[in-house]
Amino acid sequence: MTISLRQATPKDYPTLISIWEASVRATHDFLPEHEIAALKPLILEQYFDAVSLICGVSEGGDIVGFCGVHDGNIEMLFVSPNSMGQGTGKTLTQYAIEHQQATTVDVNEQNPSALGFYQHVGFEITGRSELDGQGNPYPLLHLQLKNA
Repeated sequence: MTISLRQATPKDYPTLISIWEASVRATHDFLPEHEIAALKPLILEQYFDAVSLICGVSEGGDIVGFCGVHDGNIEMLFVSPNSMGQGTGKTLTQYAIEHQQATTVDVNEQNPSALGFYQHVGFEITGRSELDGQGNPYPLLHLQLKNA
């Protein structure tokens, strides 16, 4: 699939949060429903505005994924389940590396597909934390771009 990239705007947030939720449900089966529900308003009201947010747009004009970077760290990368495995995540990640100086990312240990993806595009594990960013018991793997 060929996608184009553009800066996200607040008008995109309803679409982005829908992609986030669908993607989380497809890849984060370890998260209970109440935690997904608790994260959703935080992402909408705080996290989107705290990152440089790029959208991946299909040839038909639909947003199919997005990536948010802050201080060289990929804070969020989510792709619509229907578009997974078609190059959207790789395109967004390459943009983050080349244009936003992204060299690090944290991945939930219980999300092996995300770990495999990041390793495939050039990241390696450099550390581990027992808790996630909200202090919950979902270990994070810290990754860094090789040769960064």
